[in-house]
Amino acid sequence: MNNFEKFLIFCSGAYLPLVRRCPASINRFMGIGATVLFTAIFAGLAVSYALSTVFSSFWVILGIALIWALMIFNLDRYIVSTLKKQDQFFPEFKQALPRLVLALLIALVIAKPLELRIFEKEINRELDEQRLATIENSREKIAAGYPEINELESKIENLRAGIAAKEDFRNQKQVEYDQERFGVKTEGTTGLAGIGINAEKKEKQLDQAEQDYQYTQKLNEGRIQDLEEEIRRINVLKEQEFQNQMVSLDAYDGLAARLQAFRDLMLKNTAIYWANWMIVFLFVMIEMAPILVKLMGSRGPYDQLLDFHEAGIVLTGEEQWYKKSGDSAVRKEVFDGLYDKRKARRVDFELGMLGEK
Repeated sequence: MNNFEKFLIFCSGAYLPLVRRCPASINRFMGIGATVLFTAIFAGLAVSYALSTVFSSFWVILGIALIWALMIFNLDRYIVSTLKKQDQFFPEFKQALPRLVLALLIALVIAKPLELRIFEKEINRELDEQRLATIENSREKIAAGYPEINELESKIENLRAGIAAKEDFRNQKQVEYDQERFGVKTEGTTGLAGIGINAEKKEKQLDQAEQDYQYTQKLNEGRIQDLEEEIRRINVLKEQEFQNQMVSLDAYDGLAARLQAFRDLMLKNTAIYWANWMIVFLFVMIEMAPILVKLMGSRGPYDQLLDFHEAGIVLTGEEQWYKKSGDSAVRKEVFDGLYDKRKARRVDFELGMLGEK
């Protein structure tokens, strides 16, 4: 038996000196030990991925992952080593039930980080969609907090509408003046070509409309610039508030966020939902495999030798107890005898002293 085989038997929780005396059981215990070992390795890999979403230091992740793998290894080894064969299914199952529940919990803990790693691309896409929705929601909430922007934009539209109205009126007077000059007959023109009294009158109206348009344009453009400057100032405040929220949003990529995204993804995608449960079932079976092997297997020579070995230790302890109890009783009898003799001598001495008096 080489060192690797001894190590696998150690992983199975079996007592190596007794396994040596049962060559037929060596392969069984090696298989159980390998299952326990690989479960611990999977646990270390799973927790290392989970930790990578929290820590950035490789050595911190490695240290915690090793501690976690050793803890899972110790738990699995303890679970397997404390399950004894009795060739009675129901007592064995009753004994194994708490261990099966513990194995189920361990399997669920191990499987979850690996699921996140397997579906990492899908989870990243889901996180991006949620991030975009959060950004849009944040912008809407921030915009709702600055209603004065809509008021300022409404004022700007009214001012531009005033400029457009003056321009339209000026253009209308230009058309009427041109029609009067060129003899175009309309309701407002005489139909006589040339610069006459009506044409001069139309020209004055055009000049007045042009001056009114220029004045209104200059006045409203100044007001529009002031209003736009105020809007830009408010937009700067909005952008600063948005950037402050984006700092926390950019960090929205931790373990809890990925778990929530994975849950939402399973609710949306039936294929991912069933694939997830198949992975969980696989790890549950891997974690329970050593216990199930012991339950399904029959009582063998190793189990008989183990009972003899433990019974021998108990009998040896009882023998030591009885021996020490007997020695203690003998010492007590000797002590009681010596005490009685000393007491008798003291009484004789006291009687002799009284007689002399």
